[in-house]
Amino acid sequence: MLEGIDPVLTGELLLHLDAMGHSDSVVVADAHFPAHRIGARVVDLPTLASPRVLAAIRSVVPLDDAPGLDLMESADGEVLDVQRELMAAAGASGDDVRFVERFAFYDEAAPAYLVVRTGETRKYGNAILRKGVVGHPAAGSLPGAPGPAAGGS
Repeated sequence: MLEGIDPVLTGELLLHLDAMGHSDSVVVADAHFPAHRIGARVVDLPTLASPRVLAAIRSVVPLDDAPGLDLMESADGEVLDVQRELMAAAGASGDDVRFVERFAFYDEAAPAYLVVRTGETRKYGNAILRKGVVGHPAAGSLPGAPGPAAGGS
C-alpha cells in the first residue's frame, strides 16, 4: 500500500503505466471487450466499473494532446450515461474526446501498450487514453541532481 495512490492502482497496473511512454495508449475496457485477444498486456480488475478505473489511471497519467481520449461509439450514435461518466472521469470534454465506431475502435485498441479489463457490464463502457507528457520537478530539486550553476550568466 502506498500513501497518496488510489487503491485501484495495483502494483502490476502501476508498473505498466510507469513503463508507458508519451502517446502510448491504455485501453480501459468493459467486461464484454475481447481484451485477451486484442491486448498483449492485460490487467483484470473484474470488480470495478470502467469510469472508476479510468479516474484512478488519470490520477497518475496526464492526457495527451487532443484528442487524448477515444470512446467506443454506440450503435445509434447516442451518447450514453457510461460514456458521459468516462469523459468526466478522464476530465475530458469537447476536442479532448473522439467517438470511434466499434470495429475501428478495436483496430485503434490493438496497438495499445496495455488493456485494463474491468467488470463494467454496461455496453460501450470502453475508452482509449493516450498518455501525455508527465510533468517533472524543476532542475536541481531531485535528490542527487546538481543545483543551479554558481556564477553562471
